[in-house]
Amino acid sequence: MEKAVKVGLLGLGVVGTGVLEILSDHQEKIRNSIGGPLTVTKALVRPDENKKRLAEKYHVELVTELESILNDPEIAIVVEIIGRIEPAKSYIKQALLAGKHVVTANKDLIAQHGSELAALAQERHCNLYYEASVAGGIPILRTIANSLVADEITEVLGIVNGTTNYMLTKMVQEHQTYEETLVEAQCLGFAESDPTNDVDGIDAAYKMIILSKFAFGMTVTMDQVSIKGIRGLSVADVVTAEQLGYTVKLIGSTIKRTEGIAVEVSPVLVPSAHPLAAIHKEMNAVFIKSSGIGESMYCGPGAGARPTATSIVADLMTIVNKIQLNTIGHCFTAYTQPTKLIPADKIMSKYFLSLEMPDESGQFLKLTQILTRLQVGFEQIVQEKSQSQNARVVLVTHETSATNIGTIEKTISEEKGFTLLSSMKVMGE
Repeated sequence: MEKAVKVGLLGLGVVGTGVLEILSDHQEKIRNSIGGPLTVTKALVRPDENKKRLAEKYHVELVTELESILNDPEIAIVVEIIGRIEPAKSYIKQALLAGKHVVTANKDLIAQHGSELAALAQERHCNLYYEASVAGGIPILRTIANSLVADEITEVLGIVNGTTNYMLTKMVQEHQTYEETLVEAQCLGFAESDPTNDVDGIDAAYKMIILSKFAFGMTVTMDQVSIKGIRGLSVADVVTAEQLGYTVKLIGSTIKRTEGIAVEVSPVLVPSAHPLAAIHKEMNAVFIKSSGIGESMYCGPGAGARPTATSIVADLMTIVNKIQLNTIGHCFTAYTQPTKLIPADKIMSKYFLSLEMPDESGQFLKLTQILTRLQVGFEQIVQEKSQSQNARVVLVTHETSATNIGTIEKTISEEKGFTLLSSMKVMGE
C-alpha cells in the first residue's frame, strides 16, 4: 500500500494533539507496519478555538462543520475525541452511516451505547474500535479479545480510575484526609472541578461495563452495577486497614460464577501482598484470573495525552490492516453470551465495618448480639477512643452475603447511639 490512509479528527484538544504527535514521531514505524502513510488531513474544531499554529505544524485543515469530514471521500477513518454522550453519539452514527470507520476513546458513550453503535458499524460494514476507552495506556481490551481469546476468564479486578487511586495513595502513604487529597488532585489536574464521576465510582463503572463485555460477552447496564465511591472516606479507616495488613483501593470487579456475573465498583481492603496493592498514584492496573494462564496483571498510565493517543493510533493501524485484508465490518469483540447476573444473596465476601458507639458497659455485647442474630462472626476487632469520646470499633467479619451486609448496616444504623462510619469489602488472600 503506497497511498496514504487519511483520517479526520473530531476534536483537537490534548488527546487530539497527542494523536498528531504520535503519527509524526512514529511515522516510519507506522509506515513499515501498515505498508504506507497514515495521516490526519482534517480536524473538527469549534469556531472560537484557535488551533491555527497546531494545524500549520502538522498540515491539518481546520473545519467547523462535521459535513466537511463526512463528505470527504478521501477520509476513511474518523476519530472521535470530544467526549460526553452528545454530540459524540450523533457524530459517530453519522460517520458510520457515511461509510467511515470510527475510533473513539469515549468510555461513557461505549458503556451506555456501545452495543447500538457496534451493530450499526456491522450493518454499514465498518469497523468501530475503542481501546483507549479503558485504562488509556494499557492495551487491555485488545489483550482480552486477542491474547486471551482461548482462555476462560473467571475474574477481572481493576484499578481503572487514576484520580481516586492518586487520592487513596496520598491517604495511605501520607495520612492526608479525603478533603486534602481531593484539593491536591484538582490542583494537579487529576480531578475535575466537579469530581463526581471519579469519587463516586461512575467513571470506573463505565469501564467495568466494557471489560465485562470483553471478558464474558455479556452486556451490562449501569443500573446492574453495584457502585460505591470513596467520597468522604475517613483517613482513620484507611490507617486502621493499613494496621490490619491491607491497602484501601477503589476496585472495579467483574466476576463470573455458575449463576452468572457480578459487576461492582467499591472501596476494597486489598491485602498488602496482592499485586494491586502496589499500584500507586495515578497509575491503572487490571488483574485477571483465568483457567489457562492463572493470574496475570497489566498496568500502566490510565490517562494522559500520549498514552491515550498511542492506543488511538494502534486502533487506527488495526483498521488499516483490516481494510487491506478486506475483513472490515467485524466487531472489536465478537464474544457474546446472554446476560446473567449473580443474585445479591449469592455474592459472598468478608467486610470491614467501622462504627462509633457509646463507650459504656454492655454496648459491645449489644453489637455482638446484632451480629449473632444475623449469623455473622468476626475474625478481627479494633477498639479505640474516638474524638467524640465514644468508642470507635472496627470489625473484619467472616464471609457473608451482599444482602446480609445490607441488613447489618441498616440494623447498626438504627441502633440508638450507634453510628456506622463505613463498610468496605475485604479481598481474599
